Amino acid sequence: MARPKSASHDLKREAILDLAAHCFAQRSYHAASMNDIAEAGGTSKARLYHYYEGKEAILFDLLDRYTQRLLAIVGETEAAAQRQHLNERAALHELIRRFLAEYQTSATRHAALLHDVPFLGPEQRDIILSRQRDVVSAFTRFLHRAFPERMAQSNATAMTMMVLGMINWTFTWLRPDGPLTYADFAEEVIRTLERGLS
Repeated sequence: MARPKSASHDLKREAILDLAAHCFAQRSYHAASMNDIAEAGGTSKARLYHYYEGKEAILFDLLDRYTQRLLAIVGETEAAAQRQHLNERAALHELIRRFLAEYQTSATRHAALLHDVPFLGPEQRDIILSRQRDVVSAFTRFLHRAFPERMAQSNATAMTMMVLGMINWTFTWLRPDGPLTYADFAEEVIRTLERGLS
């Protein structure tokens, strides 16, 4: 009979994932070692191996949890839009706000998603890439509902990537303690979608 996991097991895994994400962002996934992650957490490499069989297992768990979280945000936004009887544009606005609120606290995880997927094995890579496609499809769906004429007349993929391009790279320049907050930037993105740069 398998030993039950302790109540703190997932919390310890989350702490390891946070440390690993920071190490990957600072050094790159390729350059960061299990030893670097252990040192960053003030623990031993043996302790890390108690939770994960290696660096690739850490990367997959990090991206697995993060992409599931992004898809959960899509579901939560759709449910909130129905509950609050939001029109289609307001629903898109809410999706943008929720994604940027998530990005504010997950910059290093997002960096791993954008840079480190190629380091996964084929099966794991396919899972993460499939979820990324699901996120893109969700944004396309929200945009189609919010701007049906514009999306019909344009290249829908280009329009979706334009919106995702505005929000997905904030981790490279937008600082949570800077003069522009993530919430402020969400409103700027929404204003640009609604009125252009005028």
